[in-house]
Amino acid sequence: MILFNVPTSAHSTPVTHLATEVATQPDDWARAETIAAEHRAILPQPGERVAVIGCGTSLFMSRAIAALREGAGYGLTDAWPASEVRTGRDYDRYLVICRSGTTTEVVNAMREIPAHIPRTVICSSPGTPVLELGDAILIDEVDEKSVVQTRFATTTLAILRWHLGEDLAPAIAQARAVLAEDPAVALAGVRRAEQISFVGMGFAAALAEEAGLKLRESCQSWTEAYPQTEYRHGPISISTPGRAVWAFGPLVPHFAADVAVTGAHFEHRDIDPMADLVRVHQLCILRAADQGLDPDRPRNLNRSVVLDQ
Repeated sequence: MILFNVPTSAHSTPVTHLATEVATQPDDWARAETIAAEHRAILPQPGERVAVIGCGTSLFMSRAIAALREGAGYGLTDAWPASEVRTGRDYDRYLVICRSGTTTEVVNAMREIPAHIPRTVICSSPGTPVLELGDAILIDEVDEKSVVQTRFATTTLAILRWHLGEDLAPAIAQARAVLAEDPAVALAGVRRAEQISFVGMGFAAALAEEAGLKLRESCQSWTEAYPQTEYRHGPISISTPGRAVWAFGPLVPHFAADVAVTGAHFEHRDIDPMADLVRVHQLCILRAADQGLDPDRPRNLNRSVVLDQ
């Protein structure tokens, strides 16, 4: 176990890069409206067939964006891991998400995309290879020192949601309210859960996947993620007292009752799933502190996966 000595916040949790970066998200999402407007011409247009690609957290943001864009009726939108991107399909545009700008799979994928097809890349790292391989949206103001991604990912999603015509003012207000809470009180039901299953529908299912990843990275927690409707098809068997189920977004009929039968703690708030993800970020900070782990430096992880070729 890695022990670290850092200053503490008003809620008595360690002040880490992760904590600092989590706290800026409402302001970052508000600025995303302007970023979306400034780059409207190189973002996916109505009717375009689009492939969104990324790795890790960026892949989950890709899945969220794809679900939102198709759901809004703007056109076919696929999401692919960069290592499995389909370059032979009839896409009108590729949208690439890459915080570091150096991830080997992403760079390779961008080089394989046919030259005549537009590709837009969202990145937070200046002077990196991906910026030269597409029409760049550089958001270095949300770059992160922590290995664990938070504000870059959610701000990227905010840019695309504003671009789709959504009003994120309610989500921003909800995120501010989350950050004003004492996490030790607000997250008491899940703070010491042995296992957490995250669930959601549509774009919230992708954020459920991201929530699980955040806890695995920051504090080595046992987490899983599924669409809500798939939870009954097997995963429900893992739920029991001492464990938890956390649902993002609206609930499908009878879902809460199904969880109650298992004895697991049920965590759900009627707020925007992106604001609810900030609650998970708070839980990451809390649980890492409980275990004496440094969430800025997860075990076996680096900021970018650069492979020998």
